Amino acid sequence: MFTESPNAAPTIAVKRRKTQAMGRSIKMSLTVAVLLIGMALATLAYLVYPGIPSKSSVMTFEGFIELPRGGPLSVLDYLTLKDGALFVTNETSGAVFKVTLDRETQFSSDNILQLPGTGSTHGVVLVPEQNIGFVTRSDENTVDVFDPANLQPLGRIPVADDPDAILYIPSANLVYVAHGDPKLATLIDPEKRATVGTIQLPGKPEFPAFDSGSGLLFQNLEDINFVAAIDVGKRSVVGQWPLAPCEGPSGVAIDSEQRRLFAVCKGNAKLVVFDLEKHQVIASLEIGGGPDSVAFDRDLHRIYTAGKTGTMTVIQQDGPDAYRILDKIHTHYGAHTLTVDPVSHKVFVAYASLLRHPRIAVFSPTP
Repeated sequence: MFTESPNAAPTIAVKRRKTQAMGRSIKMSLTVAVLLIGMALATLAYLVYPGIPSKSSVMTFEGFIELPRGGPLSVLDYLTLKDGALFVTNETSGAVFKVTLDRETQFSSDNILQLPGTGSTHGVVLVPEQNIGFVTRSDENTVDVFDPANLQPLGRIPVADDPDAILYIPSANLVYVAHGDPKLATLIDPEKRATVGTIQLPGKPEFPAFDSGSGLLFQNLEDINFVAAIDVGKRSVVGQWPLAPCEGPSGVAIDSEQRRLFAVCKGNAKLVVFDLEKHQVIASLEIGGGPDSVAFDRDLHRIYTAGKTGTMTVIQQDGPDAYRILDKIHTHYGAHTLTVDPVSHKVFVAYASLLRHPRIAVFSPTP
């Protein structure tokens, strides 16, 4: 005859509790997994299907310019507007697009030319007098020369590592190329299509801008939070000043008439206004996250910024030292570069895309 152990009931109860706890753990894990999958699908859907920008009382969304696909992911970089044509670089595919803008075909793909290339394509600059264009390619450490009329390649200029921003300086008839990692600038003679000098910089350069008032080039230095003044003719840095509270200055624009420089700060989502005469920051505004570019409309006294979190900030300049934010327009994640047409006052914002055609959002000021 067997006698039931007095410890049997507690053992069975412990096993039952363990089983119940395991069941709850499995259910919780499945719930978390479903939520994560749902969030991933929602994120994917958001990235794949760019929606209409948020409504604004100061800007009217006119539509998208759809560009040719160059792969599953397209990250557009610099936009350059010249004589009714918009040049756009695709950083991931290496292509350069030329969009001819007019009222009838503005949103049609029929008026788009393409210069193929390899990845990590960045800035474009045009030299109208010589009818040539230049584009930086950081994967191959070259500046490629092309015909802006038909995008036919005309040559290749080897340069230092990491060529990125590029600017033409009419007064010196030189093309200025900023190199991030080596902290230097290369000068190119557009007639000879060859390098003619370099300038060592005190920090890692981002966007440059030319000041017609002083004849100096102003270069944002991302890693030290400074802006440097460069005399290109003398091949030297002639001044440098802090941009605090700016952290990680990237895009830059200049109001030469009122002697103001506008720098966006991707490290802390600010726009700072720098006095070009007193060499100090005189205003700071909170803008959209991850700002990369800024454009200034001189006639309307408006400043536009774009950032990687997908916000276009519209700022009104009421005076040299007076600024106010008119609106923050939600665009799309990765839409981090823009440009403004000084004649039509339209603003063009470059969208990143996943599994879709890359596109340019077009806005115009609301009357």
